[in-house]
Amino acid sequence: MPTNQPSSPEVYLNLNVRGMGQSATLAINERSRQLMAEGKEIYRLGLGQSPFPVPDHVREALARNAHQKDYLPVKGLLALREAITAWIQRTEDLNYHPDNIVVGPGTKELMFLVQLVYYGDLVIPSPSWVSYAPQARIIGRQIHWLPTRPETGLGVEPEVLEALCRKDPNRPRLMILNSPSNPTGLCYREDRLSALSEVLRKYRVLAISDEIYSGTHFDNRHLSLARFYPEGTIISNGLSKWCGAGGWRLGFFAFPEGLSWLADAVAAVASETFTSTSAPIQYAAVSAFDDNADMRFYLKHCRKILAVLSHHAYETLSTAGATMNRSAGGFYLFPSFEAMGNQLRAREMKTGQALCEHLLDESGVAILPGHCFGRPAAELSARIAVVDFDGVHALSQAQTEIVNEAFIKRHCSRVTDAVERLSEWVKD
Repeated sequence: MPTNQPSSPEVYLNLNVRGMGQSATLAINERSRQLMAEGKEIYRLGLGQSPFPVPDHVREALARNAHQKDYLPVKGLLALREAITAWIQRTEDLNYHPDNIVVGPGTKELMFLVQLVYYGDLVIPSPSWVSYAPQARIIGRQIHWLPTRPETGLGVEPEVLEALCRKDPNRPRLMILNSPSNPTGLCYREDRLSALSEVLRKYRVLAISDEIYSGTHFDNRHLSLARFYPEGTIISNGLSKWCGAGGWRLGFFAFPEGLSWLADAVAAVASETFTSTSAPIQYAAVSAFDDNADMRFYLKHCRKILAVLSHHAYETLSTAGATMNRSAGGFYLFPSFEAMGNQLRAREMKTGQALCEHLLDESGVAILPGHCFGRPAAELSARIAVVDFDGVHALSQAQTEIVNEAFIKRHCSRVTDAVERLSEWVKD
């Protein structure tokens, strides 16, 4: 009998995967469900899932196409890729060829594949969405966290990016820019995007413009980085956030002509992994990207509700002593509680994780600590998702009522109650 066999199969785990747990956003969702099953009142401000329903015309398109069962092209249904290129041209005034669109089961999968096939360091701001860095770690890529400042919205600054690239100007790099931002709600403006594009172009940095929240920009003025750096930017978008269809798992990447080789490489790997995206979902998605009055009406009211909710949360938490930037789009705020750090640390809340655990246990409000997004573990920061309300009901009422603070207290009371509980807990 061989004597040199390992005592546990765990030793065969890839070193890049050892010690990894479930994604923080999914983990907080599971924890919240468990506590609710135990009979506890939990306010779920952790997982950033759209509260709104899938628009009626898109759901009806899915019902009409439930019979579609064939494997579709790896890059996606041609009619869908054509609809996506028309949508980008209409919303961003940018032209892409359908052959350079890759449809996947969510943008998360496509981001992983790009990092897999493109050999370059990952560059992201601190804070950033929870899955960018873990994906790079799984693949074995170097990660560079860019320091950020509250004065500039905790986003990427051209000078900071320049300082990183100058150290090794020929090193291949991939930067992911998320706007509207998860976790901060920052929406990049023209002057910042223009300045960033100069640095990206100078050092030939590949960029992914993560625009999954584009349709939730409160003023409907989303700007893509690809407008300023078209030759080196991949647009990432999909149905999960602005179309309320997270569980449908449909996203796309739009590659410029000069990066068609990368689109083909991603498609080659996709053919050996997920094969193709669900056929009925792809057929239904065509209607989501069409120039449709129903979709414009839907988005208009979704944005109104999110904007007022975000404003209410900002004002309530600011009054309690938290500091944060106003959100300009999406579902999120990223408050810091350092102003009351002495009191919190005196109660054994020496990390953001401890703060969020005490908050959940004592008030029933579930939020995520800042370290999940790349902030220092000792920083008393957190992300709040203002989404725990009945979106079907609120959207219906928004069609006949003025969307103001009274409206959200009537129809989105779980969020307003949760924010007020958090505010009182902090003050106490």
